[in-house]
Amino acid sequence: MTTYAVGDLQGCLEPLQRLLQRVDFSPSRDCLWLAGDLVNRGPKSLEALRFVRDLGSSGITVLGNHDLHLLAVAHDVGRLKRADTLKPILDAPDRADLIDWLRQQKLVHYDAERETTMVHAGIPPQWSLTKALRRSAEVEAVLRDDAMLQPFLEGMYGNQPAKWNKELYGVPRLRLITNYFTRMRFCKADGTLDLEAKEGLDSAPPGFAPWFSHPNRKTRGCKIIFGHWAALEGQCDEPNVYALDTGCVWGNAMTLMNLDSGELHRCDCEATHD
Repeated sequence: MTTYAVGDLQGCLEPLQRLLQRVDFSPSRDCLWLAGDLVNRGPKSLEALRFVRDLGSSGITVLGNHDLHLLAVAHDVGRLKRADTLKPILDAPDRADLIDWLRQQKLVHYDAERETTMVHAGIPPQWSLTKALRRSAEVEAVLRDDAMLQPFLEGMYGNQPAKWNKELYGVPRLRLITNYFTRMRFCKADGTLDLEAKEGLDSAPPGFAPWFSHPNRKTRGCKIIFGHWAALEGQCDEPNVYALDTGCVWGNAMTLMNLDSGELHRCDCEATHD
């Protein structure tokens, strides 16, 4: 059995299938981790979502911001944007099953045997892995609760609060946890977020730095796989931190990582989004 990990699909199913064919991936014996943003912007969001769902126990995914956007739109909260490619999912005969499956997924996945964590965007520097898992469980419980889901989705969008405070409660607390795990790039050492800067490492606002670069980050030494930050192009010099979103949907590449050997497999992609 071999376990692989891949960054953001964003509806780019064919490049993933080419990579899986290259490594002779078989769901009957192998496992695939997906670092979130399964859907949106790419040409085959519906097919990608079905493919991952149908992996069953051979696929492990965490939720990204685009996946949460799909949940919001499906529950009449968020609005479709011009560049969204989510309508085929919303019109699909198995829409209800797909949306329900998505609601069951995690924000943070930890494999104790491999001592490896997967998250879409990152883990803020002030949280240990134990606290991160505890915080992610709060949001996961709400996503799976029919009574609590709608209020959360209605309050999910927004950049405030920007800094963690253990006294936060309700939707603002859940919003900040979600922003850390699904939208974060730059933050301060105390976890204060900047969600406006979205380019490479040199675009950090004054006083901010990439979440993984803070010297006193409490998950330093933990093996962490993340996606989300396509502008990094897979370049992350922080030991044990692996950036797997290499911008397939933007015409760059898709990267598949063998978690057992560390070997990287890449395939070039055609741009599907302007």
